[in-house]
Amino acid sequence: MGGVGEPREGPARPGAPLPALRWEQIRRHNLPGDKWLVIERRVYDISRWAQRHPGGSRLIGHHGAEDATAQLVKDFRALRQAAEDMELFEAKPAFFALLLGHILAMEVLAWLIIYLFGPGWVPSTLAALVLATSQAQCWCLQHDLGHTSVFRKSQWNHVAQQFVMGQLKGFSAHWWNFRHFQHHAKPNIFHKDPDVTVAPVFLLGESSVEYGKKKRRYLPYNHQHLYFFLIGPPLLTLVNFEVENLAYMLVCMRWTDLLWATSFYSRFFLCYVPFYGVPGALLLFVAVRVLESHWFVWITQMNHIPKEIGHEKHRDWASSQLAATCNVEPSLFIDWFSGHLNFQIEHHLFPTMPRHNYRRVAPLVKALCAKHGLNYEVKPFLTALVDIIGSLKKSGDVWLEAYLHQ
Repeated sequence: MGGVGEPREGPARPGAPLPALRWEQIRRHNLPGDKWLVIERRVYDISRWAQRHPGGSRLIGHHGAEDATAQLVKDFRALRQAAEDMELFEAKPAFFALLLGHILAMEVLAWLIIYLFGPGWVPSTLAALVLATSQAQCWCLQHDLGHTSVFRKSQWNHVAQQFVMGQLKGFSAHWWNFRHFQHHAKPNIFHKDPDVTVAPVFLLGESSVEYGKKKRRYLPYNHQHLYFFLIGPPLLTLVNFEVENLAYMLVCMRWTDLLWATSFYSRFFLCYVPFYGVPGALLLFVAVRVLESHWFVWITQMNHIPKEIGHEKHRDWASSQLAATCNVEPSLFIDWFSGHLNFQIEHHLFPTMPRHNYRRVAPLVKALCAKHGLNYEVKPFLTALVDIIGSLKKSGDVWLEAYLHQ
């Protein structure tokens, strides 16, 4: 990135010292169309280049007028080099082929259940559970592909992700990447991480005090840990994601993604309308989306919601990732069930690393954290789930206290 930006130290004769800039001068350049960035104590104007950034202008814009240099430079770079020497960034084709194979096998199994046993309640429930499991595992596989951690060539990852997201799930790969890259750039930072910018429906972290002091009461936030069960896990994928995804494809004119999504819906209803009719097939679709939505919310938020959530703290890379993430104790089942997102710390520090190598790099990351006094938090699975509710209740209580007394 430093090689393509334009140095802003000002014109200088060959050999002449570059002028120095103060941070107050740099901070002014954090506007649309006027972005500066600091890397290795050099200032770059990325205003024009931001439009060509692989993750999009919004992603790189979140670092506007900041120091984007990796801190803990020596040790963190040494750790990454050690991981490269251990070939931990090399994917195992058989691992990901098996993942895709078992996803496709579940799709076929669900159809066979209805074909062989009929559309009764018992086979329909079983088929819905199988399809929801398949859809959940699709989230994991497309996540791997979005991080370009499967194939060596980025283009192959992008094409495969479009297939998994479009044909197997009915969503846009570009929409997912637009959201998810921002999450990785600034995890748990309001207005920069879409995953935690959920007010006024839920209040998280620092937003609780802000809403309380401003006497904002759109919902009974002191009970958000209860209504979370009604509108959080059941509806995220079915309502929020479906609407947001469709709007993104139409507004951004992602016609290829729209065609991929259409192929998913065509396949689904062609498979199940003959058994159920249109209303019954729609009911099956809703059931699958609600079930997979429960999985998505609990698995993706157990590592983030209980952690620090607030406004920009301008931390270095490693510290910001560790402050926003925690791990969940591994097991063969939890690794599979969560798509290895139980190794959230390793994933956030090395997002392009194939997930089957997280176990191997974890001891090295833990040692680095211990050396620098950084918190490397690991929880039991059930504790991590309960902590989501506890965090929501804590934020709701903080809101009520501020609302009544500040």
